[in-house]
Amino acid sequence: MSIHQTEKQKTIKNPVSVTGHGLHTGKPVTLTFLPAPENHWFKFQRMDVEGHPVIEADVDLVVDTSRGTTLEKNGVRIHTTEHVLAALVGMDIDNCLIQVTGPEMPIMDGSSIKFIEALETAEVVEQNAEREYFELTSTLTYEDPIKKVEMLAVPQDTFRVTVMVDYNSEVLGTQHASMYHQGEFKTEIANCRTFVFLHEIEPLLELGLVKGGDLDNAIVLVDRELPKEKLDYLKKVFNKEHVEVKGRGVLNNTQLRFFNEPARHKLLDIVGDLALVGKPMRIHILAGRPGHAGNVAFAKKIKELIKKEKAEKDVPKVDFNAAPLYNTLDIMKILPHRYPFLMIDKIMQLSSDSVVGIKNVTMNDYWFQGHFPDEPIMPGVLIVEAMAQTGGILCLKTFPDPENYQTYFLKMNDVKFKQKVIPGDVCVFKCDLLEPIRRGMCNMIGRTYVNGKLVAEATMLARLVKVRGLDVPAGKTEPQIA
Repeated sequence: MSIHQTEKQKTIKNPVSVTGHGLHTGKPVTLTFLPAPENHWFKFQRMDVEGHPVIEADVDLVVDTSRGTTLEKNGVRIHTTEHVLAALVGMDIDNCLIQVTGPEMPIMDGSSIKFIEALETAEVVEQNAEREYFELTSTLTYEDPIKKVEMLAVPQDTFRVTVMVDYNSEVLGTQHASMYHQGEFKTEIANCRTFVFLHEIEPLLELGLVKGGDLDNAIVLVDRELPKEKLDYLKKVFNKEHVEVKGRGVLNNTQLRFFNEPARHKLLDIVGDLALVGKPMRIHILAGRPGHAGNVAFAKKIKELIKKEKAEKDVPKVDFNAAPLYNTLDIMKILPHRYPFLMIDKIMQLSSDSVVGIKNVTMNDYWFQGHFPDEPIMPGVLIVEAMAQTGGILCLKTFPDPENYQTYFLKMNDVKFKQKVIPGDVCVFKCDLLEPIRRGMCNMIGRTYVNGKLVAEATMLARLVKVRGLDVPAGKTEPQIA
């Protein structure tokens, strides 16, 4: 892994708005970029829907890629997100809330440049949190043989993209485009407009879609001669007095901003769609014949790698031969549990917001007599209980007299069991506070590992209650029962 200077996360200083029309509905929509806190990433907010629901820019929320990238959460959708997300990435921004007054992003001129210009006026500012990049350590590939899409990612010390497009079209031909580093996005990529073949949008026009599309926000490629009646029809659809194309080429002979503008726009789409991974990347993407479906599928593969790496980092490193911080007798001085319901043997690590405990699972454990005796498995509820007891140590040790308090668990969510626990296993329980303890309430996530693999996890909410002693220790506040 390469060594880089520490970088800070960035957001914008001031809110800024742009107004345009949705590509498919043709309806006016206002988009407002707002500052966002650290580790927020990008989120959309539908201001036209009751409750103003928020939809994260997350590849797991993608529901449609047929005419742009569409996200949905709890039945609420946001369409054509890619150009806005590309602008945020191109401006080197990490955190932003995007409020919109309709279901679509404004199409503007079919590129990202208007969003870039707005974000420049908002002023990009540094935040305190450090930026965390995803970095590849090996090659990652994706292929769709039906659509003939190929994507490849290789390790790189910057965010770099190389694109090749070839749709067997004499008008378009074979084109290449490259962005060697993110700093080139604004000048080389951002103002490249979307392109489409006329034969692809004709069915949409007949269905009354692309109402916001016109010859000013898209490059319409014509790969066949058009009769006069077709030209007359297009005049009416695009509300133009004059529509023409000289043989085969670009409708109304629109002047391209770059000779390879279509390929550059495909690169722009990749930048926007890969923002759905959820973090900045140091990676080189090489794409052949890319489209939104392939971009999203590739983003999902990258996100799975990120999840895997995070899971590996989360595995606690425990020296089983080291002396424990607390042995069984020490634990019994803190917890009220006793045999046969004391589920942890040792506490190996303890900090202000994290704890690691272990249990040696043996055939002598009482539950094996009746729980699948021919195939002994530790009951899942007892694994959760062991995590809860480990978390109880973390909570109670915030007091100088933990023996005078008890931990009562109020709620458990997202309980998952991924692998069975059998005799001979050594369970490592790790609990981390999700937020500081307030008013006696402890919100934490617990995970159980065996041989470095995650076997169970749960989020847990507990309440600390004083059960012995009449005096509150000096400088301490009695936990309140909420």
